[in-house]
Amino acid sequence: MTTTTWPADPYSCALRTGKGPLFLRRHDGWLLPLEVERWCEAPDRADRSVLGRCRGTVLDIGCGPGRLVAALAAEGRRALGIDISPEAVARTARLGAAVLRRSVFDPLPAEGRWDTALLIDGNIGIGGDPAALLHRLRQVVSCSGRVIAECAPVDVDERCEVRVDDGRGGRGAPFPWARVGTRALAAHACSSGWEVCEQWALEGRSFLSLVPQSPAVACP
Repeated sequence: MTTTTWPADPYSCALRTGKGPLFLRRHDGWLLPLEVERWCEAPDRADRSVLGRCRGTVLDIGCGPGRLVAALAAEGRRALGIDISPEAVARTARLGAAVLRRSVFDPLPAEGRWDTALLIDGNIGIGGDPAALLHRLRQVVSCSGRVIAECAPVDVDERCEVRVDDGRGGRGAPFPWARVGTRALAAHACSSGWEVCEQWALEGRSFLSLVPQSPAVACP
């Protein structure tokens, strides 16, 4: 998989204005609201619970408009955001954070040496295959590093094709996506060489912290 233009122009428009409405639309018409306004604001309490758990160098995967990587940069932390959306990259750069237009499946700087990788705001769904994404992160994160991933707040394990939809008739091209709850993410992590070291919830959002599996760990 290589870098391509983000397939959803309504997404770019929403980031320019910092406002929704914006949704992921499944083929059957089901809509998942996207929290554009929250993404474009300063980190909230749940975000800060993530930032407080970051260690060492931080790679923010699918950084969007950049609130997390910018907050880390403001603290003098070594952090890099990556995103395939040109508008997301531009907005992150305007916040003064380091950012590249890059897919996580492209070659990345410092592969194998990142201390923390972030998959926040549903980004465990990137590529439509959480296990494949977590396998890839074994190549990206150091042997003593961690992945902090946000899960769906419900018990779900879904792979589907979606489009970004602005609710007013504007729709982007289809792309693969996935949604997983905490139980499903823990299972995907185990099959991909990770184990859960912490789980927490705040402000209606759920998170897992993953570390490389020890040799003694066996998946159920």
